[in-house]
Amino acid sequence: MTVTLRPAAVDDLMAVGALHQRSRVAAYSAFLPAEALADPTPEAMGAYWTERWTWERDEHRMTVVERDGRLVGFSYLGPDDEGDPATGLLNAIHLDPAEQGRGTGRALMVDALDAMRARDWSRAVLWVLASNAHARRFYERGGWTPTGTARDEHVGPAVTPQLRYARRL
Repeated sequence: MTVTLRPAAVDDLMAVGALHQRSRVAAYSAFLPAEALADPTPEAMGAYWTERWTWERDEHRMTVVERDGRLVGFSYLGPDDEGDPATGLLNAIHLDPAEQGRGTGRALMVDALDAMRARDWSRAVLWVLASNAHARRFYERGGWTPTGTARDEHVGPAVTPQLRYARRL
């Protein structure tokens, strides 16, 4: 089995959207109601990523991972959402649910941290759903710690408390 990490291309974005939707449903269904995860559809999520990438591709970096030629995960990073020029924001790591526990998420995290260092950022931050214990453990094993900052965002109609994590690069 061959696993390959590479920069995303425009042709990947619809598949990224479908994977993102599958990942969200699998990761969040234990603590969010089904109606919160019903939208957007995989197609709408692909359109979202296509639009977002159009505007952010110069400042952001998306990496996709393929296993035997099939897209199984992606990461997305860019500048800090609070404007700190020394800090990068890990916007997302999402995996196909069947890819969990195979080291793919870890490979994406290591790749993202290396890319942040290459941009001369000295600190990395991310937001994680407070109820997503699996993701929180994953990031904590990777050296991330909660900063004490929280916010509420929406996933569909559901209010989702999020925690900010950080780590030195």
